[in-house]
Formats: sequence, C-alpha cells, structure tokens
Amino acid sequence: MVGTKTHPKPPFPPQHQEKPGLESRMTPRPQYKAPEYRGSDKLAGCAALITGGDSGIGRAVAVLFAREGADVAIVYLPEEESDARTTGRAVENEGRTALLIPGDVRDPKFCETAVTRTVEKFKRLDVLVNNAAYQQHQKSIEDITDEQLDRTFRTNIYGYFFMTRAALPHLKAGSAIINTGSITGLEGSKELLDYSATKGAIHAFTKSLAQNLVEKHVRVNCVSPGPVWTPLNPSDKDRKQTARFGSDTPMKRPAQPEEIAPAFVFFASNTDSSYITGEVLTLLGGETTAA
Repeated sequence: MVGTKTHPKPPFPPQHQEKPGLESRMTPRPQYKAPEYRGSDKLAGCAALITGGDSGIGRAVAVLFAREGADVAIVYLPEEESDARTTGRAVENEGRTALLIPGDVRDPKFCETAVTRTVEKFKRLDVLVNNAAYQQHQKSIEDITDEQLDRTFRTNIYGYFFMTRAALPHLKAGSAIINTGSITGLEGSKELLDYSATKGAIHAFTKSLAQNLVEKHVRVNCVSPGPVWTPLNPSDKDRKQTARFGSDTPMKRPAQPEEIAPAFVFFASNTDSSYITGEVLTLLGGETTAA
C-alpha cells in the first residue's frame, strides 16, 4: 500500500565520524531509494549535474532524477569515492548513465572542469543542483577560526557561484538551477553562525539569480530542509547529539533523503514548475513558523 513506509526515529545509536563522513558508516543507513516513487519521464533526455551527489540529499536526488529519465554527473570530494561509486551504481540501476567527478567546489577551475566534463559526456546540461555543504558547530564566534570561516563560505556559497557561472553558458531556455538551503538560513542557529549565514546567502542568491535569469527562461529555486539524516551530521556532532538528531521536530525525527528528493524533481521539471522561479521551499517535518 502506498504511503505506509516507516522511517527511523531517535534515539539512534550514538556515532561520530571524521569529516566529511561516509553514508556507508552510518547506523541506520539513510533511506534514499524511494521505493514508492514512480517515475514518469519528467526529465527524459535531460542531463543533470549534482554537487555533493555522493551521499545524503544529493544521492537521493541523483536516484530520482535517473528514475525520471536523466543522466547524472556527480561531484564529490575524493575522500568520498566509495559513497560516490554506490550512488553511481544506483543511477545505473535506474537505466541511466552516471559520471563521477571528484574534486572541490571551492576551486573555480575545478567547477569549470566539472561542467566541461559533463557537457562532453552528455552533450548537454539541463539541470544544475548546487548541494555540496560544509558545517562545523562552535559554541562561540570566538571559536570560529579564519580557516573554518573561509572553508564554510567557499564551499557553501562561493561554490554555488563558481558552479553556476561555469554552467550558465550551457543552460538553455527551460533549464533549471536548484540550490540547497536550510532552515538555519531563515531562523538562524546559535552554534552554526557561519553555516547559517551561508544558507541565508543561498536563499538571497536564489531570489536574485532568478530575477537575473528570468528573461533567459532559466528557472532558479531553492529547497530548504530542516534536519535530514545524512553524513553531514555524525561528522559534525558528538555521539550523544547524533543519537537525538531531529527529535525536536513535530514529527519527532529527521527527514530521510528520499523524502526531500521529490522537491528537487518538482523544481527540475517544467511539467511541474514552469511558472515557478525564485522560491525557497521549506521542508520541516511539521514546523510551520519559518519565514
């Protein structure tokens, strides 16, 4: 019966990983296969590039894009190779082609290379998903080093600029750019000062870029989730915090990546959202107070 799948709730087994974290080492494993989701060729013949596509939200988006008919290029850090290969196989299991591109979105030259490789492989680029992220909790602004500040901003917002700038010459009328924001960019987070600042910047970037590209008929939107069960969390929190992750939402659990990915399909598909650009869609497990 459709809609009956259950999702894990805290408490989870206490766990911690060194950054950037691997999905293969999480317990329970994040749910990304979306077995109840049925594709309908919404992205047939398209090519997509997803940063941070090796795991978490990026992996689930790659799978659903492939199920909707798209070939997918996946950008990831070299140390995430094992997760990326799993995602690549999942895309291929949907009958589409996966292109794995290791590198760091903080480097504008790499972003240009990633786009070039995607276009050379697929002969087109229709959807860009800016999703790669870095976060590190700190109790005080005094604890945020210049190195952390630079890494957070260069990954979370500079990388979005770099990748978009590289992709834009290849995007045609009807193409879509989808950014991953966060509820922290709307409500703030007292121990994620730099991260939440970048997410607020992503929301503003989305709205501004949408205005900039509307006459080119390239749509720009943003998916802004609350807590999601991905490697970003056990690689940032201590063991006890990870065990309670997401328990403060009305649904008493974090989202699974497969619950977030359909929003990206919605924004990627002209069938669904041809009249929608500049939107920030919050997915918050029952919270209704986000601005």
